[in-house]
Amino acid sequence: MSARRRPSPEGLLALLVLALAMAPARAHIQAGEAAGFFSGFRHPVSGLDHVLAMVSVGLWGAQLGAPAVWLLPVVFPMVMAFGGFLGLAGVPLPGVEIAIALSAVLLGLAVAREARPPLAVAAALVGFFAIFHGHAHGTELPPGQSGILYSIGFVVATGLLHLSGIAVGLIHRWSWGRIALRVAGTLVTIAGFGFLWKAIR
Repeated sequence: MSARRRPSPEGLLALLVLALAMAPARAHIQAGEAAGFFSGFRHPVSGLDHVLAMVSVGLWGAQLGAPAVWLLPVVFPMVMAFGGFLGLAGVPLPGVEIAIALSAVLLGLAVAREARPPLAVAAALVGFFAIFHGHAHGTELPPGQSGILYSIGFVVATGLLHLSGIAVGLIHRWSWGRIALRVAGTLVTIAGFGFLWKAIR
């Protein structure tokens, strides 16, 4: 029966050098992943056009009531994630900035008029614009950061903006609240026309 071989000092030294060489690389990956999440989280809240459109989705859902109040804020992030994938993959999508501006115009108008289309139409409208918002997020992934965590970051931020809109939209139960929401929708529409002017000129 042969004796067990013990690692040589040279072998232990080689393993130590390899471990030390891998440690900074691993630390770099973790730092990049964290930065990817926070970069994605910041992206939707750093642009007023994104903020107004996403809050309007929540306001509109609150006006429409169940099931739109939970369906619209689910449809938007899901479709937006697909748009973000297209952006990350480098798939071109024409008219992104114009579509984002139009989303503020039309979603603000829906809130201002307290529009009540069929649920499928409202979901389709929200989903259509979500593709462009997601594409804009996806194309601006900072170099060296995790695309997956970046995507999770902007989806989470979007969901929080929707929830903020729903929370504010709860004032719809009072008459003064309904008036305030319509005024807010009008202001979003006006801002949307400003975004549209900047996008097309």
